[in-house]
Amino acid sequence: MAPDRTSFVLPGLTAPAEIVVDRWGVPHVYAATTDDAFRVQGFNAARDRLWQIDHWRRRGLGQLAEVFGPEHVDRDRAARLFLFRGNARRDWPAYGPDTERAATAFVEGVNAFVQLTREDPALLPAEFGQLGYRPAFWDPSDVTRIRSHGLFSNLRDEVARALTLRDHPAAVEDLRRKREPPRPLVVPEGLDLSLIPDDVLAVYDLATVPPVFGAPSPDAVQTGVLPEGSNNWVLSGARTATGRPLLANDPHRAAAALPGLRYLVHLSAPGLDVIGAGEPALPGISIGHNGRIAFGLTIFPVDQEDLYVYATDPDDPRRYRYGDGWEAMRVERETIAVRDGEPVEVELLFTRHGPVIRTDPATSTAFAVRAAWLEPGMAPYLGSMDYVRARDWDEFLAAMGRWGAPPENQVYADTDGTIGWKAGGRTPRRPNWDGTLPVPGDGRYEWAGFLDADELPVTVDPPSGFVATANEMNLPADFPPDRHVSYDWSAPYRRQRIDEVLGGTTAATLQDAVALQNDVLSVPARRILARIRGLPLPDDVDGLDLLLGWDAELRADSAAAALFEVWYRRHLRPALLRQALAQVVDPGAVPAAAARIAGQEDVLADARVDVELVEDPGDRLGADPEQFLAGVVATTVPAAVAEVERLLGPDRARWAWGRLHVARMAHPLAALLTGLPEDRLVAGPLPRGGSGDTVGNTAYGPDFVQTAGATFRIAVDVGDWDESLAMNAPGQSGRLGAPHATDLFGPWARGEAFPLRYSREQVDAVSELRITVHPSPPTA
Repeated sequence: MAPDRTSFVLPGLTAPAEIVVDRWGVPHVYAATTDDAFRVQGFNAARDRLWQIDHWRRRGLGQLAEVFGPEHVDRDRAARLFLFRGNARRDWPAYGPDTERAATAFVEGVNAFVQLTREDPALLPAEFGQLGYRPAFWDPSDVTRIRSHGLFSNLRDEVARALTLRDHPAAVEDLRRKREPPRPLVVPEGLDLSLIPDDVLAVYDLATVPPVFGAPSPDAVQTGVLPEGSNNWVLSGARTATGRPLLANDPHRAAAALPGLRYLVHLSAPGLDVIGAGEPALPGISIGHNGRIAFGLTIFPVDQEDLYVYATDPDDPRRYRYGDGWEAMRVERETIAVRDGEPVEVELLFTRHGPVIRTDPATSTAFAVRAAWLEPGMAPYLGSMDYVRARDWDEFLAAMGRWGAPPENQVYADTDGTIGWKAGGRTPRRPNWDGTLPVPGDGRYEWAGFLDADELPVTVDPPSGFVATANEMNLPADFPPDRHVSYDWSAPYRRQRIDEVLGGTTAATLQDAVALQNDVLSVPARRILARIRGLPLPDDVDGLDLLLGWDAELRADSAAAALFEVWYRRHLRPALLRQALAQVVDPGAVPAAAARIAGQEDVLADARVDVELVEDPGDRLGADPEQFLAGVVATTVPAAVAEVERLLGPDRARWAWGRLHVARMAHPLAALLTGLPEDRLVAGPLPRGGSGDTVGNTAYGPDFVQTAGATFRIAVDVGDWDESLAMNAPGQSGRLGAPHATDLFGPWARGEAFPLRYSREQVDAVSELRITVHPSPPTA
């Protein structure tokens, strides 16, 4: 069937360009110059994702109240605190040559489509008509000023640790995930933990956590922060069926929103032929290949943040102690437009370290955030504009030397057969503390610049024939201990499972890579059950035979998986926590301590604590841990059986993990878009396997609905590019009801992938829409 055709006029083009949309909704942009390619990319992003990128801009700039009303004023103020306010002349060059030109062209393309919607409202996405506002025009600086949408660490970690240390000091080391590499916890001199309020990060969270429209979900109430991460790996040709390198990447982010976070695009122009995924509001891509090299990222959790605690002048709370005197906070006043209301003037306070997020006149204290990501060159992901043009390992390393935020593990492969890994990210030098707790802001704790890029780890062509990362602690054994990169890492279980599979692989295929990206074996489950098999247990524990006969695969159709996850999350973990707390805190404080630690699971507690308590409890579970564990299993497994019966019914033959654990993606404004059919606003639910502990990361909240994971996946055949595979859920388009809005949701939930065509011949063979974009006609 011949593809559909349409055309538009795009001012600023030097020559006609073409957007070829394939049957999976991937746009392939063919342009005469690289500037034209980025201009058409912006135009197409607006054509396909206009509401999403407009919302991204409004949220980042602090302009939500203008269209959603006064309840968003506080969020707008918070967002404005965390805008980049530095020197643009230092900022743009930090991303590499021509990034400002590319971003300017991209924004011109966005604005051209916005202008078309002013002339023809039929082009507007449904959200604007339903809610009665119009998309805004962009400025190129919007791309770099907005910083609050990235992934950062470790502010939440250090605050959660400080609050636990404040209230339950004996619990902070034994019942929190261990800091890696191991290091004694030392309270910085001069830090008074009692001055840190529980809500010290409320403004920071307003700035960095997406807003909830309508009634919040249980997950938002409990945590507000999703456990996000990623997997990537690269295999040398010695371990693949083709003899060519293979690169795979599945970044884990929020997995409950429609449209999804990432957008696949192909940009082809003289000197540029790159395909992969990025965020639709940014030029270029960050994961994919350029026909010569392939690249993929996961978070390398550099500690780029610190909370500074100040003594303020009782007579003037806008002065804070620094050195031997007082310094005045910088005050900036801005006006927030409010829909159906009067504009609101807000004050933004800053210390020499950064934005002030909390003041407490009663105790004469103030709190500010110092964040490397507020420095020049730190707009999230924009550094990829440099490495997408690299042609070999040396050029790639040079580009990674300028990478700022978010900090990443980048894996690499090229057509010469080279594979490698490079950690990148702006890393503060902390000469006299390690960053794991807040510090006084009086001048005793100052950064001494940043590590050089070559001081962060790198590996090229390792003897093992593969490199993998999964946000685990992967600093080399000989990494200098005075380089305080981070002490807060994700659990190692995803990486252990990846290594287990890849270590036995000698003829890997792309299909094998996709299968591993969807792997649902739970290493924590396997280890916990192995320990239980050695306990002196009665023979009649209801449900125990189902667990002990299970292979630890959290398949969607598994009854044992359903029982294990309910038992582990809702029964075993709380029992272990309560018992361990009883050993180190006053009995009356156990409920409060348990609630605090459970409520901070997203930043400080994870499966490592549970596995350690089961496998090697020492005296943390009392004088006779063997007896305690046996008793807990004997009582909690039947309790979990009863709960599963309530959830899934008494017929155990019908139990299945995927009946409880589902994926459901909903539009963030679904509660407001009451004039649209629900099927346009929601995808799913569909059954899911896995959990937050499996390579196929399907982290979930109290209602078992998936909250985070890999909505985008890619597996690249390095050299035979047309054979590469990809997935992007729920679909490529952000236009409600469009053919590609949710068409990939089912295949994604089933663990499938589609071919990511690259050569013009192959792209033309699967095209379904051709959009010709013309320059403006010459004026008379």
